[in-house]
Amino acid sequence: MEELKYSLEKLHFNTYKIKELKIGRDFIIIGGPCSIESEEQIIRIGKLIKKYGGNVIRGGAFKPRTSPYSFQGLGMKGLEYLKEAGDITGLPVITEVLDVRDLENAVKYVDMIQVGARNAQCYSLLKELGKIDIPVVLKNGLNTSIHEWLCSAEYILSGGNHKVILCERGIRTSENYTRNTMDLSAVAAIKYLTNLPIITDPSHGTGKRELIEKMSLSSIMAGSDGIMIEVHDYPEKALSDGEQALLPKEFGAIVSKSASLVSVREKLYQEDNIC
Repeated sequence: MEELKYSLEKLHFNTYKIKELKIGRDFIIIGGPCSIESEEQIIRIGKLIKKYGGNVIRGGAFKPRTSPYSFQGLGMKGLEYLKEAGDITGLPVITEVLDVRDLENAVKYVDMIQVGARNAQCYSLLKELGKIDIPVVLKNGLNTSIHEWLCSAEYILSGGNHKVILCERGIRTSENYTRNTMDLSAVAAIKYLTNLPIITDPSHGTGKRELIEKMSLSSIMAGSDGIMIEVHDYPEKALSDGEQALLPKEFGAIVSKSASLVSVREKLYQEDNIC
């Protein structure tokens, strides 16, 4: 279909580097707090992400919150602190941008831009992201279909930016035990339909820390190219989403198991190709 010219033609996207991370080759492990709360906090947690094997630091400077009275993030100061954490650790950093007006400044401080579920169909923002040469992690919307999600990616791809990474973060269903329903079939479908890398966000996908490890590992077997996990060393004091944040050691345990499982997956895929 012409409207999915780039996504469904299975273009061969070349691997590219973000600092030392090789997208298209390395398993992406993003960790960090939902919100950047202070300079000391993001640097402290950033060091722990590196210590426990993560290769990208996440942190929210601009926070989309359901209530206007909830913590909205530190804005530009948060970006400065996040960049500092990246400089100190040597790891790439990623943050979400909510507004086209913040994009020009954000690209000066971060290595990757995240588009959250609420903005998955904000076409003015997607068009601007197509004009920059920086990787974009595009989450699926709360109720978007796979086709709609790929159309959103197409806005970025057709603008000339082929550095798009999809992120499955759960969808809204009638289930209310979990925060969202994590759709691993979407991961397998994206791998079948496209050559775009896809990662998963089990923190938002479940909203329950006790489910994050199992869903992380399950997503690997579904074909995920990486995971994004919220990590906080004092989750009970977090200004946002503390209930779905893992402790650094818990994050490290998932990183270790993920490495083993990725090796198993690659061996199985190689055996399939031989057959």
